Amino acid sequence: MSDPTAYTPPAVWTWNKDNGGKFASINRPVAGPTHDKELPVGKHPLQLYSLGTPNGVKVTVMLEELLQLGHAGAEYDAWLIPIGEGAQFGSGFVAVNPNSKIPALMDRSGPQPVRVFESGAILLYLAEKFRAFVPEEGAARAECLSWLFWQMGSAPFLGGGFGHFYAYAPTKMEYPIDRYAMEVKRQLDVLDRRLAESRYIAGDAYTIADMAIWPWYGALAKGQLYGAGEFLQVQQYTHVLRWTDEIAQRPGARRGRMVNRTFGDPASQLHERHDAADFETNTQDKRG
Repeated sequence: MSDPTAYTPPAVWTWNKDNGGKFASINRPVAGPTHDKELPVGKHPLQLYSLGTPNGVKVTVMLEELLQLGHAGAEYDAWLIPIGEGAQFGSGFVAVNPNSKIPALMDRSGPQPVRVFESGAILLYLAEKFRAFVPEEGAARAECLSWLFWQMGSAPFLGGGFGHFYAYAPTKMEYPIDRYAMEVKRQLDVLDRRLAESRYIAGDAYTIADMAIWPWYGALAKGQLYGAGEFLQVQQYTHVLRWTDEIAQRPGARRGRMVNRTFGDPASQLHERHDAADFETNTQDKRG
């Protein structure tokens, strides 16, 4: 066990710019822009500023699923925001999301532009705008929203908790890794028990709850997140794996996972998306 006396918090915390490991250059204790930079605006009413992390994938999957259903109004431009370079602190991005996190959406379809930030809020906004992928009333709506907000409350323990200390912290420490590994396995068990009795997270229908949870916990269950599959023994969550594989076969989910992606197999990456034809062009370019 790690020595519990190794660190004693000071009476007053001060910012050490060099402390933070991989993300030391972009983490800071204050908000607001660090530089002036306007955001680009494309031809579609929906302008997405994002990156292909799990939180970004939620929204691109939603948009591609809407288009798959035939909602032409869901056409969008997806602009790449390289957060490792601090692009989320540009003045234009901060104006859309004062919290400086991806994804952020501008809806220019009405007389006044509407900004929407936080991935769960964007999912719900789009679901209500197009009346799709969220039940409209009663117990079914309550179940869907409960699981949507479950993800919003749970994923920080997976990402900022387990993922940070297991994969990114400059020093491996037993206590935080052990503590967050226990919590992540508990979360996987919550999902596995739910999916043992239900085809999708909120019931028989595919909803924004699935779109919110799948990029995080589906990737984790397939061993694609933090390289922690064996460590967490994810193969034991058979119902999560069944659900993960089913969603991965959906055309909208497959396309959405590619958008703003900058890592992995080059054929799986579409850095920016401005038209449906970009997917075909991207495939031809990679083959070439």
